[in-house]
Amino acid sequence: MKKVLINSFIVSIFLSSCVTKPPESPDNICHIFEEKRNWYRSAIKAEDKWNLPPHVLMSFVYQESSFRSNAKPERQKLLGFIPWSRSSSALGYSQALDSTWDDYKDETGNFLANRREFRDSADFIGWYADRGYKRGFKKKDAKSLYLAYHEGYSGYDKKTYSEKKWLIEVANKVQQRSSKYQTQYSKCEKNLKRKKFFIFN
Repeated sequence: MKKVLINSFIVSIFLSSCVTKPPESPDNICHIFEEKRNWYRSAIKAEDKWNLPPHVLMSFVYQESSFRSNAKPERQKLLGFIPWSRSSSALGYSQALDSTWDDYKDETGNFLANRREFRDSADFIGWYADRGYKRGFKKKDAKSLYLAYHEGYSGYDKKTYSEKKWLIEVANKVQQRSSKYQTQYSKCEKNLKRKKFFIFN
């Protein structure tokens, strides 16, 4: 029994060490990309592939997971104190649901995609935003894209968000952060593109 507990402890330590830590300066996109150089590469790939601006992408990830790779919805409480089931199957940087993630993998052929990997979450968000572009959404309209991201495009068309004041407030915050990131990114974009990143963080 003692050996089992020790092994379990070692495994838990190993798994926790494998979890990518959030950036030290989450409020500054330039600092994020300087620290997480592989995130910058993933953001640029998403931009090239799906036309998703990095500042919009990063505002989504901030809102959905606070840049935590293992983010999940909090467990509901049974009788007010017993940990119970989670409110949804959302997981990872993008907080994508199981069903939507499966649709993404089927449509893109990225069958090994993992929601805990930033590059896959970035590609997922780009893929989802691309659906909006085809419907007439603007690339920099983070608010509308986020509402559709949360409610689904059919829900957005039905304006289901109009009865959710809290969601509109969140979408406004996403837009504000996107604009803030855009201003910051404009000052470091050229410098980031000049650098050659060979070290993976």
